[in-house]
Amino acid sequence: MLHDPNRVYVFDTTLRDGEQVPGCQLATAEKIEIAKALEALGVDVIEAGFPISSPGDFQSVVELSKAVSEPIICALTRANKGDIDSAVAALQYAKRPRIHTGIGSSDMHIKYKFNSTREDILERAVEAVKYAKRFVEDIEFYAEDAGRADNEFLAKMIQAVIAAGATVVNIPDTNGYCLPEQYGAKILYLKENVSNIDQAIISVHCHNDLGLATANTLAGVINGARQVECTINGIGERAGNTALEEVTMILKTHQALNLHTNINSKHFHEISGMVSRMMRMPVQPNKAIIGQNAFAHSSGIHQDGFLKHRENYEIMNPEDVGIDQSDIILTARSGRHALKHHLLRLGYEIERINLDQIYEAFLSLADQKQEITDDDLLSLMSDGSEEVVKNGYTLKLLQVVCGDPLNPTATIKLDYKGQEHEAMAYGNGPVNATIKAIERIVGKASELKEFNIQAMHGGSDDVSKVNMRVSYLGKSYMGYGFNTDIVKASAIAYLDAVNKFL
Repeated sequence: MLHDPNRVYVFDTTLRDGEQVPGCQLATAEKIEIAKALEALGVDVIEAGFPISSPGDFQSVVELSKAVSEPIICALTRANKGDIDSAVAALQYAKRPRIHTGIGSSDMHIKYKFNSTREDILERAVEAVKYAKRFVEDIEFYAEDAGRADNEFLAKMIQAVIAAGATVVNIPDTNGYCLPEQYGAKILYLKENVSNIDQAIISVHCHNDLGLATANTLAGVINGARQVECTINGIGERAGNTALEEVTMILKTHQALNLHTNINSKHFHEISGMVSRMMRMPVQPNKAIIGQNAFAHSSGIHQDGFLKHRENYEIMNPEDVGIDQSDIILTARSGRHALKHHLLRLGYEIERINLDQIYEAFLSLADQKQEITDDDLLSLMSDGSEEVVKNGYTLKLLQVVCGDPLNPTATIKLDYKGQEHEAMAYGNGPVNATIKAIERIVGKASELKEFNIQAMHGGSDDVSKVNMRVSYLGKSYMGYGFNTDIVKASAIAYLDAVNKFL
């Protein structure tokens, strides 16, 4: 593979290593859907499965090979002819096939897994690469447990498999054992001591048993590796694999490294959710890049700094990973700046309300609830009191008479800048009569465009939430009202909209 020396290739193994997690098995149709999303994401290689392991895995590799055209499709094997023959058959429809074969390289694996010797393992490795090369040009060799392997023997093995035809050499930290300095030094040792290393791409495949998978992958890349093996959301055996979204965003954020991938990071949020749903593996809220809290701010000090200048507390734009915007979470730790931000977002003009009064009410409510929602804020703002609304209409009296054969009649009393105004109107229903009575006081320049009623919790004594969209001089304003009485909630909502456009 010809390559730009600053280009890092992304090898995704979500559908192979990731699928080995208990309970995360996928149907072929689901694998195809994820594979197409990976293609759109821009991954260079998709490891589609381990064909010899089961008829289902074999068929998945076949179908993925038909469905995907841009990325290389890779099939895993052990270092034996049966595995390789199965992989060759499964890859028959792949536009760009790769066989990924290999064997253990650490003395631990050689003695306790294979009950063999270094010499025998080396011979089997070379034979497997030569055999696979008969059928497929692109051969990746993995030296399993390279993280614990003797560097001198590992270099001898890598030199031999490249000479036998390997185009990519995978140096996996299979058990997540290495420290970043150790792993980086191992990659550098191979760069400096394998004479034909320039004929292959060094690949890094790290596991997260000690929480170091991403750090080790980065150390490998800095020291010369140019392929990273990852999974979406970092899923994988035991504690998981290197998270694709983490390592690629590190390279994108730290441009001084002068390394780049072909990944379109704007797809991260979408594909993360897809993999999480299909594999029934929730993403932890504090997960880097794509966790629910990755772009959420709840501390008052952080919120204030963020609202003044985003980069005070964010090193990435949420839009770059497919998230619409950062979240300012309202809690008892939030300050006035965050409250003001949300009120402005909901359409309130700060100079026309008593922010100090609202903030005190907000803190009282926040002490009772873990998180304050938009509905909570709207409820606080719609109580109609003069303490909340400085220069608007507040509701002082509402009396409605209706019932067959009476025409619904509403009597309303509003306060405006210390003066009371009263009106009465008839309507085709209690809400219609109430709005007409309000219009007799505030004027008929506005027009009701939308009216929605929603029960907040359920039950006959529930609080009703009323949303109204009112048009004034060609512009729409939303009003909100909360009350156990639907008619009063409607009056509050209409006045809320009116006060916004006055």
